[in-house]
Amino acid sequence: MSTNQETPKIPLPKGWKQHVRSAVLHVISLAQYSAVYTRSWAADSSNSRVRLKAELDRVNQETALLREEMRIKDARTERIDPHRRPHYPPPERMAILQLRAARGWSLEQTARVFQVTAPTISAWMRRLEDEGEDALVQLREPVNRFPDFVRYVVQGLKALCPTMGKRMLAQTLARAGLHMGTTTVGRILKEKPVPPPQTMEQAESPERVVTAKRPDHVCHIDLTVVPTGAGMWCTWLPFALPQRWPFCWWVLVAVDHFSRRAMGVGVFATRPNCRAVCTSLGQMLRRVGATPKYIVCDRDSVFDCKAFRRWAKRKGIRPPRYGAVGMHGSIAVVERFILTLKQMLRQIPLIPLRRKFFREELIATTQWYNEHRPHVTLDGKTPNEVYESRFPTNRKPRIEPRPGWPRGSPCAKPWALVGGKPGQRFDTSVRFHNQRRHLPVVVLKRAA
Repeated sequence: MSTNQETPKIPLPKGWKQHVRSAVLHVISLAQYSAVYTRSWAADSSNSRVRLKAELDRVNQETALLREEMRIKDARTERIDPHRRPHYPPPERMAILQLRAARGWSLEQTARVFQVTAPTISAWMRRLEDEGEDALVQLREPVNRFPDFVRYVVQGLKALCPTMGKRMLAQTLARAGLHMGTTTVGRILKEKPVPPPQTMEQAESPERVVTAKRPDHVCHIDLTVVPTGAGMWCTWLPFALPQRWPFCWWVLVAVDHFSRRAMGVGVFATRPNCRAVCTSLGQMLRRVGATPKYIVCDRDSVFDCKAFRRWAKRKGIRPPRYGAVGMHGSIAVVERFILTLKQMLRQIPLIPLRRKFFREELIATTQWYNEHRPHVTLDGKTPNEVYESRFPTNRKPRIEPRPGWPRGSPCAKPWALVGGKPGQRFDTSVRFHNQRRHLPVVVLKRAA
């Protein structure tokens, strides 16, 4: 049979336009629109079986889309000769063997899934118990060199929490008791098998007209949109889905400028008006038990109106301060918090369609942000430590795993005393706030 045959062309009926490819995209977008709208009705149904059926259908669709993504990526790698494909680093090889044991795959099945050869998987199995620390010849380690198990901890945390940069990893470990410099963490992450981290450039903050001198002095507020799916794009005009539930949630956030603490969040199905925003802000202030002197926001019509200024005056708040129109970073504090909030929510497989569950996710994320996430502007402290004037955890006695390190020598900032003797070993314990895998809490325990 000849392999040079051309693909048969299917003639279209008379009167049809030659836009079949565009029509396919339109049909898929319309189907997604209809599916989201139908699931939103089922999510609020009083029948639990209907809600479970909608959730199951949503998960099945997400699984099918992920499989299609993997198929497209695998098709690109399959065009490369097996001997020229990138090698798996050692930790990934162990993960492949673990998945093979859990799946019960044969050598051929494992090799086909991960696009290697069966002899390669067999060689990994034969060398599974090789040890590198018992080598006959070893170089003398300098005094300031961290042991290999410290490198394992840093690389493991990066693999577990890929959104954390080298500065965030260093500050998180400092709060747990292990002080390492930012450059040291970056150098370890560049070593195999972990790829080098991406350094995020800090945006230059604009000149502040109002300077926060204490907690509850200046408060930033803003509105944002959180899509319930992967995005808001569609193929028809105006090339976006309606910015309302069930396609997205509107979220109101309030952040204390001095401590960077999230004071509260509000959830709306549609774009809220000024009355709804004022009601939600009033509830936040009652829960906090304090009223700020200044409010900083943008020139949105919800905030830049007489009704909002009258509400602020009744609460004893000075006239709102507005950011510059069209200038990036004019309200950088609340914008940076919204970016972090969306990065955390993006790690959830599916954004809940029910208001109750979505609000629980927001509350859990803001609680983790306030209590456990170190802040660069606060020198590694958490917002709650600054807001409540607590002694920072990263200044408590630290762990020193280098046995030859002089006790009087300074460590990576922030400086802290050595707890116990140098050369201590420790175990890493990673728990998750409210059982959510995207909200890690790192704890180091001294080994007995």
